[in-house]
Amino acid sequence: MSAPMCRQPRTAELLASARAHQARYLADLAELVAIDSGSYSPRGVNRVADWVQARLDRIGFTVDRIQSPDLLDHCHRAGDTLVARRQGRLTEAEGGRRILLAAHMDTVFEEGTATERPFRLDGALAHGPGVSDDKGGLLAGLTALEILDEHGLEDYAELVFLATPDEEIGSSSSRAITEEAARGVHYGLGLECARENGDLVIARKGVADFRLTVTGRAAHAGIEPERGANAALAAAHLVVALQALNGCWDDVTVNVGVVRAGTRANIVCPEAELRVEVRAATATDIQRIDRAIQEVAANPGVPGTTVTVEQLDLCPPMEDTAASREMFAEAQKAAAGLGFAVGATATGGVGDANLIAGAGIPVLDGLGPIGGADHTPQEWLNTSSVSQRVALLAALVTALGKSATTS
Repeated sequence: MSAPMCRQPRTAELLASARAHQARYLADLAELVAIDSGSYSPRGVNRVADWVQARLDRIGFTVDRIQSPDLLDHCHRAGDTLVARRQGRLTEAEGGRRILLAAHMDTVFEEGTATERPFRLDGALAHGPGVSDDKGGLLAGLTALEILDEHGLEDYAELVFLATPDEEIGSSSSRAITEEAARGVHYGLGLECARENGDLVIARKGVADFRLTVTGRAAHAGIEPERGANAALAAAHLVVALQALNGCWDDVTVNVGVVRAGTRANIVCPEAELRVEVRAATATDIQRIDRAIQEVAANPGVPGTTVTVEQLDLCPPMEDTAASREMFAEAQKAAAGLGFAVGATATGGVGDANLIAGAGIPVLDGLGPIGGADHTPQEWLNTSSVSQRVALLAALVTALGKSATTS
Protein backbone atom coordinates (compact mmCIF):
# COMPACT_ATOMS: atom_id res chain seq x y z
CA MET A 1 0.00 0.00 0.00
CA SER A 2 1.39 3.39 -0.93
CA ALA A 3 2.20 6.04 1.64
CA PRO A 4 -0.57 8.53 2.43
CA MET A 5 -0.35 11.74 0.47
CA CYS A 6 0.33 14.93 2.35
CA ARG A 7 -1.49 18.12 1.44
CA GLN A 8 0.34 20.04 -1.25
CA PRO A 9 0.82 23.68 -0.24
CA ARG A 10 -0.12 26.41 -2.62
CA THR A 11 2.73 28.33 -4.19
CA ALA A 12 1.64 31.32 -2.12
CA GLU A 13 2.46 29.36 1.04
CA LEU A 14 5.91 28.47 -0.27
CA LEU A 15 6.52 32.11 -1.14
CA ALA A 16 5.42 33.20 2.32
CA SER A 17 7.85 30.72 3.85
CA ALA A 18 10.66 31.95 1.62
CA ARG A 19 9.95 35.53 2.66
CA ALA A 20 10.04 34.49 6.29
CA HIS A 21 13.55 33.12 5.67
CA GLN A 22 14.81 36.27 3.90
CA ALA A 23 16.47 37.98 6.88
CA ARG A 24 18.21 34.78 7.91
CA TYR A 25 19.28 34.16 4.29
CA LEU A 26 21.03 37.54 4.16
CA ALA A 27 22.74 36.98 7.51
CA ASP A 28 23.88 33.53 6.40
CA LEU A 29 25.07 34.87 3.04
CA ALA A 30 27.19 37.47 4.82
CA GLU A 31 28.71 34.72 6.95
CA LEU A 32 29.52 32.53 3.93
CA VAL A 33 30.96 35.39 1.88
CA ALA A 34 33.25 36.26 4.81
CA ILE A 35 34.99 32.88 4.36
CA ASP A 36 37.82 32.85 1.81
CA SER A 37 37.09 29.64 -0.09
CA GLY A 38 39.08 29.86 -3.29
CA SER A 39 39.60 26.57 -5.08
CA TYR A 40 43.22 26.47 -3.85
CA SER A 41 42.21 27.29 -0.26
CA PRO A 42 41.08 23.89 1.05
CA ARG A 43 40.83 25.06 4.65
CA GLY A 44 38.40 27.77 3.62
CA VAL A 45 36.42 25.42 1.41
CA ASN A 46 36.18 22.98 4.32
CA ARG A 47 34.92 25.74 6.61
CA VAL A 48 32.09 26.21 4.13
CA ALA A 49 31.64 22.43 4.03
CA ASP A 50 31.36 22.35 7.84
CA TRP A 51 28.69 25.02 7.68
CA VAL A 52 26.73 23.28 4.90
CA GLN A 53 26.99 19.89 6.60
CA ALA A 54 25.55 21.27 9.84
CA ARG A 55 22.56 22.69 7.98
CA LEU A 56 21.92 19.43 6.16
CA ASP A 57 22.22 17.43 9.38
CA ARG A 58 19.51 19.56 10.97
CA ILE A 59 16.95 18.75 8.28
CA GLY A 60 17.48 15.02 8.27
CA PHE A 61 20.00 14.47 5.49
CA THR A 62 22.65 11.79 5.80
CA VAL A 63 25.91 13.43 4.76
CA ASP A 64 28.83 11.60 3.19
CA ARG A 65 31.96 13.76 3.32
CA ILE A 66 34.61 12.69 0.83
CA GLN A 67 38.21 13.83 0.89
CA SER A 68 39.83 14.63 -2.42
CA PRO A 69 41.89 11.67 -3.64
CA ASP A 70 44.36 13.74 -5.65
CA LEU A 71 46.50 16.82 -5.27
CA LEU A 72 45.43 19.81 -7.37
CA ASP A 73 49.10 20.65 -7.78
CA HIS A 74 52.30 19.71 -5.96
CA CYS A 75 51.20 21.14 -2.62
CA HIS A 76 47.42 21.62 -2.57
CA ARG A 77 44.64 19.12 -2.08
CA ALA A 78 41.09 20.23 -2.86
CA GLY A 79 38.56 20.64 -0.09
CA ASP A 80 36.05 17.94 0.69
CA THR A 81 33.00 17.05 -1.39
CA LEU A 82 29.62 16.62 0.30
CA VAL A 83 27.01 14.16 -0.95
CA ALA A 84 23.92 14.33 1.25
CA ARG A 85 20.80 12.18 0.91
CA ARG A 86 17.30 12.19 2.32
CA GLN A 87 14.75 9.49 1.59
CA GLY A 88 11.23 10.56 0.72
CA ARG A 89 7.78 9.03 1.33
CA LEU A 90 7.50 7.30 -2.02
CA THR A 91 9.29 4.41 -3.64
CA GLU A 92 10.16 4.57 -7.29
CA ALA A 93 7.46 1.95 -7.92
CA GLU A 94 4.96 4.41 -6.43
CA GLY A 95 6.13 7.12 -8.79
CA GLY A 96 8.73 8.70 -6.53
CA ARG A 97 11.58 10.42 -8.30
CA ARG A 98 15.19 10.96 -7.27
CA ILE A 99 16.36 14.56 -7.62
CA LEU A 100 19.96 15.83 -7.46
CA LEU A 101 20.61 19.44 -6.44
CA ALA A 102 24.15 20.62 -7.16
CA ALA A 103 26.14 23.66 -6.01
CA HIS A 104 29.80 24.46 -5.42
CA MET A 105 31.59 25.87 -2.41
CA ASP A 106 34.72 27.30 -4.05
CA THR A 107 35.29 30.71 -5.59
CA VAL A 108 37.90 32.11 -7.98
CA PHE A 109 39.30 34.56 -5.42
CA GLU A 110 42.59 34.56 -3.52
CA GLU A 111 43.11 34.44 0.23
CA GLY A 112 42.41 37.83 1.80
CA THR A 113 39.74 38.89 -0.69
CA ALA A 114 36.94 38.51 1.86
CA THR A 115 38.72 41.04 4.09
CA GLU A 116 39.54 43.39 1.23
CA ARG A 117 36.00 43.30 -0.18
CA PRO A 118 33.66 42.26 2.63
CA PHE A 119 29.99 41.53 2.15
CA ARG A 120 27.94 44.67 1.76
CA LEU A 121 24.45 45.69 0.73
CA ASP A 122 23.92 48.53 -1.73
CA GLY A 123 20.17 48.85 -1.83
CA ALA A 124 18.84 45.53 -3.13
CA LEU A 125 22.24 44.43 -4.41
CA ALA A 126 24.60 42.34 -2.29
CA HIS A 127 28.30 42.39 -3.10
CA GLY A 128 31.28 40.31 -2.04
CA PRO A 129 33.51 37.48 -3.31
CA GLY A 130 31.35 34.55 -4.39
CA VAL A 131 28.07 36.26 -3.49
CA SER A 132 26.57 35.11 -6.79
CA ASP A 133 28.95 32.35 -7.88
CA ASP A 134 27.99 30.28 -6.06
CA LYS A 135 27.34 31.06 -2.41
CA GLY A 136 24.02 32.71 -3.20
CA GLY A 137 22.86 29.64 -5.11
CA LEU A 138 24.27 27.19 -2.56
CA LEU A 139 22.36 28.94 0.20
CA ALA A 140 19.19 29.14 -1.90
CA GLY A 141 19.27 25.36 -2.27
CA LEU A 142 19.66 24.82 1.47
CA THR A 143 16.87 27.28 2.22
CA ALA A 144 14.52 25.56 -0.25
CA LEU A 145 15.26 22.20 1.41
CA GLU A 146 14.45 23.70 4.81
CA ILE A 147 11.12 24.99 3.50
CA LEU A 148 10.27 21.55 2.10
CA ASP A 149 11.07 20.10 5.52
CA GLU A 150 8.93 22.67 7.33
CA HIS A 151 5.95 21.84 5.13
CA GLY A 152 6.48 18.10 5.43
CA LEU A 153 6.88 17.79 1.67
CA GLU A 154 8.33 14.32 1.13
CA ASP A 155 6.53 13.11 -1.99
CA TYR A 156 9.72 11.98 -3.72
CA ALA A 157 11.91 8.92 -3.62
CA GLU A 158 15.14 10.69 -2.65
CA LEU A 159 16.76 14.09 -2.60
CA VAL A 160 20.52 14.27 -3.13
CA PHE A 161 22.41 17.47 -2.33
CA LEU A 162 25.88 17.77 -3.86
CA ALA A 163 28.37 20.46 -2.81
CA THR A 164 31.70 20.42 -4.64
CA PRO A 165 35.05 22.08 -3.75
CA ASP A 166 36.67 22.71 -7.13
CA GLU A 167 34.11 23.63 -9.79
CA GLU A 168 35.96 26.85 -10.60
CA ILE A 169 39.05 24.92 -11.74
CA GLY A 170 37.33 22.17 -13.70
CA SER A 171 36.15 19.80 -10.94
CA SER A 172 39.12 17.50 -11.42
CA SER A 173 39.01 16.13 -7.86
CA SER A 174 35.22 15.92 -7.55
CA ARG A 175 34.27 14.83 -11.07
CA ALA A 176 34.06 11.10 -10.35
CA ILE A 177 32.03 11.81 -7.20
CA THR A 178 29.61 13.99 -9.15
CA GLU A 179 29.19 11.38 -11.86
CA GLU A 180 28.57 8.69 -9.26
CA ALA A 181 26.02 10.87 -7.44
CA ALA A 182 24.20 11.41 -10.73
CA ARG A 183 23.79 7.72 -11.49
CA GLY A 184 20.20 6.62 -11.14
CA VAL A 185 18.66 10.04 -10.44
CA HIS A 186 15.77 11.24 -12.56
CA TYR A 187 16.45 15.00 -12.55
CA GLY A 188 19.35 17.35 -11.96
CA LEU A 189 18.89 20.89 -10.65
CA GLY A 190 21.87 23.25 -10.90
CA LEU A 191 22.06 25.98 -8.26
CA GLU A 192 24.21 28.46 -10.15
CA CYS A 193 22.52 31.84 -10.02
CA ALA A 194 20.02 32.89 -12.68
CA ARG A 195 21.22 35.05 -15.56
CA GLU A 196 21.13 38.83 -15.14
CA ASN A 197 17.73 39.00 -16.89
CA GLY A 198 16.34 36.19 -14.72
CA ASP A 199 16.63 33.40 -17.29
CA LEU A 200 17.26 29.83 -16.27
CA VAL A 201 19.96 27.87 -18.09
CA ILE A 202 18.68 25.14 -20.41
CA ALA A 203 22.01 24.30 -22.05
CA ARG A 204 25.75 24.69 -21.54
CA LYS A 205 28.42 24.08 -24.13
CA GLY A 206 30.85 21.24 -23.66
CA VAL A 207 34.59 21.82 -23.70
CA ALA A 208 37.37 19.69 -25.14
CA ASP A 209 41.05 20.53 -24.67
CA PHE A 210 43.66 19.34 -27.15
CA ARG A 211 47.45 19.39 -27.30
CA LEU A 212 49.08 19.31 -30.72
CA THR A 213 52.78 18.42 -30.68
CA VAL A 214 54.68 19.31 -33.84
CA THR A 215 57.90 17.40 -34.49
CA GLY A 216 60.37 18.82 -36.98
CA ARG A 217 64.11 18.50 -37.48
CA ALA A 218 66.84 20.70 -36.00
CA ALA A 219 69.56 22.27 -38.14
CA HIS A 220 72.01 25.17 -37.98
CA ALA A 221 69.98 28.17 -39.06
CA GLY A 222 72.94 29.91 -40.72
CA ILE A 223 75.01 27.11 -42.27
CA GLU A 224 72.53 24.44 -43.38
CA PRO A 225 68.93 25.53 -42.77
CA GLU A 226 67.79 23.38 -45.69
CA ARG A 227 68.52 20.28 -43.62
CA GLY A 228 65.98 21.32 -41.02
CA ALA A 229 62.19 21.05 -40.84
CA ASN A 230 60.80 24.05 -39.00
CA ALA A 231 58.21 23.03 -36.42
CA ALA A 232 57.50 26.67 -35.59
CA LEU A 233 56.53 27.36 -39.19
CA ALA A 234 54.29 24.28 -39.20
CA ALA A 235 52.72 25.50 -35.96
CA ALA A 236 51.98 28.86 -37.60
CA HIS A 237 50.19 27.11 -40.46
CA LEU A 238 48.24 25.05 -37.95
CA VAL A 239 47.14 28.12 -35.99
CA VAL A 240 45.70 29.69 -39.13
CA ALA A 241 43.99 26.48 -40.19
CA LEU A 242 42.53 25.75 -36.77
CA GLN A 243 41.22 29.27 -36.25
CA ALA A 244 39.60 29.04 -39.69
CA LEU A 245 37.35 26.26 -38.34
CA ASN A 246 35.37 28.94 -36.50
CA GLY A 247 32.12 29.58 -38.30
CA CYS A 248 32.04 26.17 -39.98
CA TRP A 249 29.33 24.93 -37.59
CA ASP A 250 26.79 26.77 -35.46
CA ASP A 251 27.62 27.05 -31.75
CA VAL A 252 31.15 25.68 -32.23
CA THR A 253 34.23 27.72 -31.29
CA VAL A 254 37.90 26.86 -31.66
CA ASN A 255 40.63 28.79 -29.88
CA VAL A 256 44.38 28.26 -30.12
CA GLY A 257 45.26 29.68 -26.74
CA VAL A 258 48.90 28.62 -26.30
CA VAL A 259 51.76 28.30 -28.79
CA ARG A 260 55.26 27.26 -27.72
CA ALA A 261 58.17 26.73 -30.11
CA GLY A 262 61.95 26.63 -30.14
CA THR A 263 64.72 27.52 -27.72
CA ARG A 264 67.28 29.48 -29.79
CA ALA A 265 67.05 31.79 -32.76
CA ASN A 266 70.02 30.13 -34.51
CA ILE A 267 68.44 26.66 -34.57
CA VAL A 268 65.76 25.58 -37.03
CA CYS A 269 62.97 24.80 -34.58
CA PRO A 270 62.64 21.04 -34.00
CA GLU A 271 59.47 21.00 -31.84
CA ALA A 272 56.41 23.10 -31.14
CA GLU A 273 53.27 22.72 -29.07
CA LEU A 274 49.78 24.14 -29.44
CA ARG A 275 47.02 24.08 -26.81
CA VAL A 276 43.56 24.28 -28.29
CA GLU A 277 40.15 24.65 -26.67
CA VAL A 278 36.94 23.64 -28.41
CA ARG A 279 33.43 24.51 -27.20
CA ALA A 280 30.30 23.01 -28.73
CA ALA A 281 26.65 22.67 -27.84
CA THR A 282 26.34 18.96 -28.62
CA ALA A 283 28.43 15.82 -28.27
CA THR A 284 28.02 15.29 -32.02
CA ASP A 285 29.63 18.65 -32.73
CA ILE A 286 32.53 17.90 -30.41
CA GLN A 287 33.15 14.67 -32.31
CA ARG A 288 32.89 16.57 -35.59
CA ILE A 289 35.46 19.17 -34.57
CA ASP A 290 37.74 16.43 -33.22
CA ARG A 291 37.79 14.88 -36.70
CA ALA A 292 38.44 18.28 -38.26
CA ILE A 293 41.44 18.88 -35.99
CA GLN A 294 42.83 15.47 -36.91
CA GLU A 295 42.48 16.35 -40.61
CA VAL A 296 44.25 19.68 -40.13
CA ALA A 297 47.05 17.95 -38.20
CA ALA A 298 47.55 15.43 -40.97
CA ASN A 299 48.63 18.26 -43.30
CA PRO A 300 50.96 20.57 -41.36
CA GLY A 301 52.13 22.37 -44.48
CA VAL A 302 55.89 22.03 -43.88
CA PRO A 303 57.73 19.04 -45.40
CA GLY A 304 59.47 16.89 -42.82
CA THR A 305 57.18 17.81 -39.92
CA THR A 306 54.58 15.62 -38.24
CA VAL A 307 51.82 16.40 -35.75
CA THR A 308 50.49 14.33 -32.86
CA VAL A 309 47.05 15.19 -31.45
CA GLU A 310 46.06 14.39 -27.84
CA GLN A 311 42.69 15.12 -26.25
CA LEU A 312 43.62 16.21 -22.72
CA ASP A 313 40.18 16.73 -21.24
CA LEU A 314 36.50 16.62 -22.11
CA CYS A 315 33.66 18.24 -20.23
CA PRO A 316 30.46 17.01 -21.88
CA PRO A 317 27.83 19.48 -23.05
CA MET A 318 24.62 20.00 -21.13
CA GLU A 319 22.35 19.68 -24.13
CA ASP A 320 18.97 21.28 -24.72
CA THR A 321 16.81 18.14 -24.80
CA ALA A 322 13.11 17.29 -24.78
CA ALA A 323 13.45 16.07 -21.18
CA SER A 324 15.10 19.28 -20.00
CA ARG A 325 12.41 21.26 -21.82
CA GLU A 326 9.79 19.34 -19.82
CA MET A 327 11.60 20.37 -16.63
CA PHE A 328 11.62 23.97 -17.83
CA ALA A 329 7.87 23.79 -18.51
CA GLU A 330 7.37 22.75 -14.88
CA ALA A 331 9.53 25.68 -13.78
CA GLN A 332 7.43 28.04 -15.90
CA LYS A 333 4.24 26.75 -14.28
CA ALA A 334 5.70 27.16 -10.81
CA ALA A 335 6.96 30.67 -11.58
CA ALA A 336 3.55 31.67 -12.96
CA GLY A 337 1.98 30.50 -9.72
CA LEU A 338 4.42 32.75 -7.86
CA GLY A 339 3.55 35.74 -10.01
CA PHE A 340 6.48 36.03 -12.38
CA ALA A 341 7.76 34.58 -15.64
CA VAL A 342 11.04 32.83 -16.45
CA GLY A 343 12.85 32.37 -19.72
CA ALA A 344 15.51 29.87 -20.76
CA THR A 345 18.89 30.51 -22.32
CA ALA A 346 22.05 28.68 -23.36
CA THR A 347 25.56 29.65 -22.27
CA GLY A 348 29.10 28.86 -23.32
CA GLY A 349 30.26 28.51 -19.72
CA VAL A 350 30.60 25.07 -18.15
CA GLY A 351 29.93 23.80 -14.65
CA ASP A 352 29.08 20.72 -12.63
CA ALA A 353 25.72 20.61 -14.43
CA ASN A 354 27.66 19.50 -17.53
CA LEU A 355 28.95 16.45 -15.69
CA ILE A 356 25.47 15.54 -14.49
CA ALA A 357 24.12 15.90 -18.02
CA GLY A 358 27.01 13.81 -19.29
CA ALA A 359 25.70 10.96 -17.13
CA GLY A 360 22.49 11.05 -19.19
CA ILE A 361 20.42 13.02 -16.67
CA PRO A 362 18.12 15.89 -17.77
CA VAL A 363 19.32 19.08 -16.08
CA LEU A 364 17.98 22.58 -15.53
CA ASP A 365 20.47 25.12 -14.19
CA GLY A 366 20.47 28.73 -13.03
CA LEU A 367 17.98 28.05 -10.25
CA GLY A 368 19.65 30.35 -7.74
CA PRO A 369 18.74 34.02 -7.24
CA ILE A 370 19.52 36.58 -9.94
CA GLY A 371 23.15 37.65 -10.01
CA GLY A 372 25.94 38.81 -12.29
CA ALA A 373 29.51 40.05 -12.86
CA ASP A 374 30.82 36.69 -11.66
CA HIS A 375 34.59 36.37 -11.17
CA THR A 376 35.02 40.15 -10.86
CA PRO A 377 35.19 42.69 -8.01
CA GLN A 378 31.78 43.95 -9.17
CA GLU A 379 30.01 40.60 -8.54
CA TRP A 380 26.45 41.14 -7.33
CA LEU A 381 23.33 39.34 -6.18
CA ASN A 382 19.86 40.84 -6.39
CA THR A 383 18.43 40.17 -2.93
CA SER A 384 14.93 41.17 -4.05
CA SER A 385 14.90 37.99 -6.18
CA VAL A 386 15.80 35.65 -3.30
CA SER A 387 12.32 34.83 -1.97
CA GLN A 388 10.84 34.19 -5.40
CA ARG A 389 13.72 32.00 -6.52
CA VAL A 390 13.83 29.97 -3.31
CA ALA A 391 10.07 29.41 -3.56
CA LEU A 392 10.46 28.48 -7.24
CA LEU A 393 13.09 25.90 -6.37
CA ALA A 394 10.94 24.40 -3.60
CA ALA A 395 7.90 24.29 -5.91
CA LEU A 396 9.93 22.69 -8.70
CA VAL A 397 11.24 19.95 -6.42
CA THR A 398 7.67 19.33 -5.33
CA ALA A 399 6.45 19.13 -8.93
CA LEU A 400 9.27 16.83 -10.09
CA GLY A 401 9.26 14.60 -7.02
CA LYS A 402 6.34 12.44 -8.12
CA SER A 403 5.60 11.04 -11.57
CA ALA A 404 2.52 12.64 -13.12
CA THR A 405 1.58 9.25 -14.59
CA THR A 406 1.19 7.66 -11.16
CA SER A 407 -2.16 8.04 -9.44
